[in-house]
Formats: sequence, C-alpha cells, structure tokens
Amino acid sequence: MPRRRTEKRTQNLTPRRRSTGLPARQSAKRETPVQFSASMICTLVVALFILTFHVQAFEIPTGSMERTLLVGDHLLVDRADVEPEPSGLHLLPHHTIQRGDILVFLSPAQPELHLVKRVIGIPGDRIRLESGEVFRNGTRVDEPYVIRNGTYVAYRDDFPDMPASPDDCLTSDWHAELGSHIQSGEITVPPGNYFVMGDNRDNSFDSRYWGFVPQENIIGRPLIIYWSFEQPPIESPQSVGDRISRTSEVGLHFFDRTRWRRTLTLVH
Repeated sequence: MPRRRTEKRTQNLTPRRRSTGLPARQSAKRETPVQFSASMICTLVVALFILTFHVQAFEIPTGSMERTLLVGDHLLVDRADVEPEPSGLHLLPHHTIQRGDILVFLSPAQPELHLVKRVIGIPGDRIRLESGEVFRNGTRVDEPYVIRNGTYVAYRDDFPDMPASPDDCLTSDWHAELGSHIQSGEITVPPGNYFVMGDNRDNSFDSRYWGFVPQENIIGRPLIIYWSFEQPPIESPQSVGDRISRTSEVGLHFFDRTRWRRTLTLVH
C-alpha cells in the first residue's frame, strides 16, 4: 500500500507538458570556469586599453581656471575624442573642438608643460578684447564662468589693439608673430590652431602672451574631477623633496582638506 501512494504522488508531480507531448524545459546553462576567466580577461584588457590610450589623469597646479577648476583638482582627461578624425572606420566617438571647450594641451612656450584653458576662438574666428570683455566675430561673448580682480592692464584687457610693453612678458616668438595675425584691430585664428584663455581672466598666462595652440599640442578634454585636495599653487617644477613633502601632506590631511563636494563632478 505505501508503494502505491508514493507512485500516485509521483504521477501528480509530473508536468502536464509531458502528457501533451511538448519537450521539457531545459535548465539554464551555467558559465564554465574557462568562460568566466576569458570574460574577465577581456574586461581587463578593455579597461587597460582605455586607461592607457584614451584616459589620463592630471592635476591642476595653478589658479588660472578658477572658479571652474581649482588648484588641487585631479582630472580624468579623454585623450581620444579630440584627435583628428580618421578617414576609415572608427568605433570610438569623435568630438570636434568647439568654442567654450576646456582643453589640456602642451604649452607652445614650454613643450614639456601641460596647461588647461578654455577655447575662445577656433580656426577662422576674429577675436578682440575691449576692457576685458571678449568679442568674437564682432559679437560680445557671454562668459558667466569668467572671474576678474578689478584691475586694468592695457595690453591684457584691450587685446590686440594696445601694444605690449616689456612688463607684459610676451614670448619673443609671439611678439614677432603677433602683428601678422592682426586685421582691423582683431586677431584671426589660423587653420589648425586655437585661441585659448583662462577663466581667471586677469591671472592667466594664455594665448595673449604666447600665441595659438596647434592641433598637435592638444592632449584631450577633461571629463570629470575624480578627487580635489585643497593645497597651494605649484608655480615651478618640483624637486624630489618637494614631491615627498606634498605626498606626506596629503596623507596627513586627506580627510580634512579633501573637497568632497567636488568629487566626481563633471567638467564644463
């Protein structure tokens, strides 16, 4: 008798699908250790490729881009999307440099120095400043990101109409070249070059002082502030002792001098 009751229960638990002739549902296939390892390796390779060839970390050393970027902001910079667009098939997105973009580039005056500025003029644009206000192609540019300190310097604020003095510290190459780009009190940006300035307009050593930024000098566009640490500006190359001192300072004051509100904020 017990055996018969067991058989009945077994029959009642049999799916109806079998009685109708439909195939039983197959169990989901699990990923084998080999497949999992291959998937992880591919992910790591892609991540390393992106970090090595397309994303680079930079630190803001001076205040020429305040308030947009502060001394001690650490940025991730996309190096790929501002490169000249390839003629063939390309899979990664491409960005055409536009007015208002913030760029990281190698200084035309000091090729080993990385700078970050905002694009004011692209090839073909006519640029001039009147009392510190930018006019592009005859129209005043609205620049809500700019800060000024209230001072006036003739060459700096009425560029390029006012002649430079020795105190303006133009590079010798730019001093010799500047006049060839001026027409009717405006400077015209040549092909393959960009005119850039800092947002901290009265405290920025920029295109007014060393000229245009060639396309080949451009490294990329800042994407995000991944960490920001309050610290004094770096005005000159650091010695080994200076770097050790700054590293120790970060270790001691990581929590109380990190600008937590700026962490993971987009740059624009």
